Amino acid sequence: MSFGYSVSDFIAVLRLANDVRKRFVDAPGQFTAISEDVKALSNVIRDIDDVLPQRDLTSQQKTELDEIAQAGHNILKDLNQTLDKYQEIGPDAKSLSGKSRRVWKRLQWDQKEIDQYQNRITLNVSALEIWLIQCSNVSFEIKASVDRLNKRQDNRERREEHQAILNWLTPIDYATQQGDFINRRQEGTGQWLLDSDEFQEWLKQRGRRMFCPGIPGAGKTILTSIVVDYLRSKYESDASVGIAYLYCNFRRQHEQKPGDLLASLLKQLVQKKSSLPEDLKSLYQRHKDKKTRPSINELSGALQSVVVGLSRTFILIDALDECQASYQERDRLLSVGFTPQAEAHINLFATSRPVPEFNIHFEGCLSKDIRARYNDVLSYVNGRMSNLRRPRISKYPDLQDAIRREVVKAADGMFLLAKLHMDSLLSKSTPGDIEDALKDLPRGAEGLNTMYEDAMERINNQTEGSQALANRVLYWITHAKRALASVELQHALAVRDGAVGLNEKFVPEVEDMVSDCAGLVTVDEESGIIRLVHHTTQEYLERTQKRWFPDAETLVPRRRNGHCHDLRYVSILRRLRKWFLSYRRRV
Repeated sequence: MSFGYSVSDFIAVLRLANDVRKRFVDAPGQFTAISEDVKALSNVIRDIDDVLPQRDLTSQQKTELDEIAQAGHNILKDLNQTLDKYQEIGPDAKSLSGKSRRVWKRLQWDQKEIDQYQNRITLNVSALEIWLIQCSNVSFEIKASVDRLNKRQDNRERREEHQAILNWLTPIDYATQQGDFINRRQEGTGQWLLDSDEFQEWLKQRGRRMFCPGIPGAGKTILTSIVVDYLRSKYESDASVGIAYLYCNFRRQHEQKPGDLLASLLKQLVQKKSSLPEDLKSLYQRHKDKKTRPSINELSGALQSVVVGLSRTFILIDALDECQASYQERDRLLSVGFTPQAEAHINLFATSRPVPEFNIHFEGCLSKDIRARYNDVLSYVNGRMSNLRRPRISKYPDLQDAIRREVVKAADGMFLLAKLHMDSLLSKSTPGDIEDALKDLPRGAEGLNTMYEDAMERINNQTEGSQALANRVLYWITHAKRALASVELQHALAVRDGAVGLNEKFVPEVEDMVSDCAGLVTVDEESGIIRLVHHTTQEYLERTQKRWFPDAETLVPRRRNGHCHDLRYVSILRRLRKWFLSYRRRV
């Protein structure tokens, strides 16, 4: 495609630039800078489009402009295609307002790839600016173009400093987990919490706290993601309202110390601001050269200065019981040493298993017990019925009704139990087997244990290959010191005893790793983390490991003579063996 210098051609590339910009809406912080760069490109194209009708260009000017504009179009086209890999419009990806929206399938885009696009866009913007200056034959137009160029350079430097400070605060981005959790929501579920008197009172009054305890598997995390999504939809156009959230996870202890969590809250509250608070910039300058980290007091002070500058601040903390901190540290996290002025701006929402010590933290606060409601569990079961509706099942509508009725009743307020029941029914060979299984479905906490037993029995009744793969997957995940990316686990499982390097022919498919584990393992699509379906699954496998993994040592391969030439193999295996051995010493 050749642009020449016609108005219609520049409108086409300008439209493409605007389309690309829109795709970055609600993107995580790492994409803010590149979104601004695309905006700068669209602005300079618009400036040239305004000037073209007033100029008689020479052949050389036409040729130069055509080459630069073509380069800009190619950059935008490449960027647009790259975004297609990371985004999709899912049929269930809707906000609470009912609008369809793009879903970021995997937000952890390689920073080098972002930098390459930014460099290409910056060079193109500079080339267009210089061309505009050279073709302007009136002094005030030249000055205006130079001023615009200088202003954009200043803006770029400010954005780079902005992003550097945010990255220094913390590299952790909870948007990946939020995206994964909200995408798992069955449409319509959780509305009972949003409609409750307690939630509405918490929402309408500034400075309120709300505590939502719930039994394991009740759906606390998904409900938290629903609240986050609701707040973001409600206040998306109000820059004076801040929203920050944390998903505590026992697997992420190394990145969820109180200081880390405060830094993440601070980052979320400032990352979409056009300029960062001076207090935060000063804090960064004090620690940057010394390569030190800010203290909790310093982070609290910076957080308070941001909160006071907002009309309202919503802070949400899920699974507070999984925050591996002392009582004093957890108290510090919840209070953050806020002054009365700051506390008046903050609405705190937290979930946890029922833990007596939290009653002190939330004494006198709004409270709502979390249990999976009948209609929500029914919606979930209906959503999974299609997996059971094989031709032989569709002939028995009474059986379908029985599945709905018995699974909802047996769930007894636990989404997790409903999931495990549906996984179990899916493994049945005939309608009669399903009917027999429905006669006595396990319930409650003991029901969870029974269903885990059932899942492990199904694993051990598989073919030898599937059984071996499932046991290795479960053992690695259970004993890893931190969460594992699916590709890390794939490579670890591909290693064979005495191997000198990694043979990719032994790399298992992620789909097989998940399906062979009989519903006990899932993959977070946005973060790429492979994990157990619930904290209680980890607890069960730790309690019963000697029974299910009697030959545990054989599940971790050893290298021949301690030597290996494949660097990827070395780094992954060494890390994972270190975590495994560390865990074994503790237990």
